[in-house]
Amino acid sequence: MDLQTLLDREAIRACLARLARGEDRRDAALISASLWPDSMTDYGVFKGDFAEYLAWVVPGADSIADTQHVLGQSHIELAGDLAKVETQVISYHRVDFGTQHQDTVIGGRYLDLFAKREGEWRIAERTMLYDWFQDWGAAADWSQGVMGMPFSGDHFTGRAHGDYSATFFDGSKA
Repeated sequence: MDLQTLLDREAIRACLARLARGEDRRDAALISASLWPDSMTDYGVFKGDFAEYLAWVVPGADSIADTQHVLGQSHIELAGDLAKVETQVISYHRVDFGTQHQDTVIGGRYLDLFAKREGEWRIAERTMLYDWFQDWGAAADWSQGVMGMPFSGDHFTGRAHGDYSATFFDGSKA
């Protein structure tokens, strides 16, 4: 495998991670840096162009308080300035059903068509395949601690908006 192939494959993986982080943090800039403006997205429960997708994801549904996308292996087939990529994903969602919060988990695969334009890889088309879904039921309140131990500060719990990771990455920490 030549050096350019390795660099292209790593750029694709970095784009996938950037998009997952952008979705979890509902960060329009990260999402915009991951998909081409003329891209199309089809999640089965949502289908649309980039502008529609961005409006759907940011700020996100009020009923979905937290998400986490864990990416697995990616199968990457490069063909010049295009690449077909299948990436395993497990996504967690805490959903407010009005009477209680429930934790749900989805297992599936992203089928992405990547395009390299002016040296940059981004997603041109995404389709989500669902392999399984699990409703874990009523969500535990872990906002004050975990496993019976309290947190020493309020910055330990992750949130879609304004959690400690924003401070961590803004340059105020060395």
